[in-house]
Amino acid sequence: MIFITAKFLIKPEFADQWPELSREFTESTRAEPGCLWFDWSRSVDNPHEYVIVEAFRDDDAGAAHVQSDHFTKARQTFPQYLVATPKIVNFTVPQDDWSALGEFTVE
Repeated sequence: MIFITAKFLIKPEFADQWPELSREFTESTRAEPGCLWFDWSRSVDNPHEYVIVEAFRDDDAGAAHVQSDHFTKARQTFPQYLVATPKIVNFTVPQDDWSALGEFTVE
């Protein structure tokens, strides 16, 4: 699977609105057949920073995502709300779901 984490630094005046501003993109991405998950979180240290954790089945699913109409629209509309270019970690991992964090096993 392709596992991606990205940090988006939102302009302060739009930070509280970000979930709604990104809703269409989020819902469209989650509906893609190759999307395994697509989740936003807000930083507890910086209220202007949102982190996305997403995963796609394989390279074909990742390519379909970046070639989609909703991705193209987000590329055109998101920058007006951002302080800087988002930072990303993108890696292919040999699994298709989350693994258990054994150090915190719940009995």
